[in-house]
Amino acid sequence: MQLLTESFIRSSFINASRKEVKDMTLPAGFDELTEADWQAHDVFGWRDPKFARRAYVIIPQLDGDPIGIALKQAESSARARAMCNWCRDVRLPNEVALWSAKRTGDAGRRGNTVATLVCLEFQCSRNVRNDMPPAYEGYDVVAARERRIDELQLRAAGFAEGLLNGG
Repeated sequence: MQLLTESFIRSSFINASRKEVKDMTLPAGFDELTEADWQAHDVFGWRDPKFARRAYVIIPQLDGDPIGIALKQAESSARARAMCNWCRDVRLPNEVALWSAKRTGDAGRRGNTVATLVCLEFQCSRNVRNDMPPAYEGYDVVAARERRIDELQLRAAGFAEGLLNGG
C-alpha cells in the first residue's frame, strides 16, 4: 500500500458524508506510520474511539488509488465462532464482527448496505502473513503465504466493488 496522508485518506471515502469524514478520528500513532508500515497492510482498518460501533477501512484497489469505506458494527454478535471473510484466519483468538457499509449513489441514499464478517480489530494483513504449519512434506509455506495475501486483497477489493456497483 502506498504512503497515505491524512488529507488523502479523508478524501478517499466513497460512502461517507462530509460530516462523517470530518468527525472521523484517525488511528492512534497515525502520524508516525512509515512507508514500511503501510507496505505491511493490504487492508488498513481501525475503530473510531469516539463512536462505539463505527470503523473505517482503506482498501487498495487493484487498478487505482486506495478507497476508504466507513463501516458500522452490528449491534449483536454471533453466537458461534465466526470466520473472517477477508483473511479466513481460523486460529484462536480471532474475534470477528459483522460490519456493514452503505452503498454508494442512489442505492446508499435509499439505505442499501452490504455486510461482511471481518476481524474485529482489522488484523487481516497480519493474519495472512502468519505461516501455517506445513500440511505435508514439501509444502511450500512461502507460496501459501503469498496466495493468502493475494486472496485477502481480492476479497477486500471485491467488497469495495460491491459498494460501488450496487451489487
